[in-house]
Amino acid sequence: MNDVLKTLSDIGIVPVIAIDDADKAVSLAKALCKGGLPAAEVTFRTAAGEESIRRMSEQVPEILVGAGTVLNIDQCERALAAGAKYIVSPGYNDELVDYCVKKGVPVLPGCVNASDITKAVNAGLKTVKFFPAEQSGGVKSIKALAPVFPVDFMPTGGVNTGNVMDYLSFDRIIACGGTWMVKKDLIANDKWNEIETICTDAVKTMLGFTLHHIGINCENAESAERTAKLFCSVFGFEYKAGNSSDFAMPSIECVKTNGKGKNGHIAIGTNSVDRAVYHLSLSGVEFDESTRKTDAKGKTKAIYLKDDFGGFAVHLVQK
Repeated sequence: MNDVLKTLSDIGIVPVIAIDDADKAVSLAKALCKGGLPAAEVTFRTAAGEESIRRMSEQVPEILVGAGTVLNIDQCERALAAGAKYIVSPGYNDELVDYCVKKGVPVLPGCVNASDITKAVNAGLKTVKFFPAEQSGGVKSIKALAPVFPVDFMPTGGVNTGNVMDYLSFDRIIACGGTWMVKKDLIANDKWNEIETICTDAVKTMLGFTLHHIGINCENAESAERTAKLFCSVFGFEYKAGNSSDFAMPSIECVKTNGKGKNGHIAIGTNSVDRAVYHLSLSGVEFDESTRKTDAKGKTKAIYLKDDFGGFAVHLVQK
């Protein structure tokens, strides 16, 4: 996957911005980054779009800025000159796509039917925008199209906190575009703290952290069996014997030897381990790469944090 598209996938939710005043662009970009969404698709629907891209790119380099609602090559050239790292169009424009492909610029044309997606595949694209998403059948339509075409999707249009996980739970969707955290009235009234809070809540919804299980280090196999059965007898859990651990189902693991952590380990479930690693890394959390486990598609299934919490090692696991 292209590096830009990989970053968009890690971020998961891309704010789609129609901004009327370029003087507000830098404050907006900083609010998005503080809220955990360091990405922006700034549309060319407003006169301030081009200058907003320029200011964001120059003054807030940590944000990944793209240009949206790009309709032709002239707009594309202006957007790229202003610092846009990717181009998004509402529909499929052959000339625009060909221009971006020749320049090596990631382009996501709007495609909601088999004809346009066929064009995208023949142009060599690996990802397309699905717009307007909800009005075009939502995730059901994407799931119907996905088996036929070797492309991933970035749906935009009608996506919100209530349905974003309906989309992101499908592994052929790399990210969702959304406007709910960057409503025009919030920008116009300098509601940067509110925008930051909405972004933070969106990230929490997307990652969906929950306690998955607790692993207790036991001295030996007999101790692990005894401890697991004690939990079962007291709390009515189901006992399950394993090779390296015995379990009091569903959430107590009794390890037969001293494993990671002084006391054991705590597993935190998440909707996407890869996205969780990206977002937690933004806040300074470090991971033990030697513990990363991946599936057949290369997606991370589990990974340990470097630091222990209260004598317990902590790892993320895929829900």
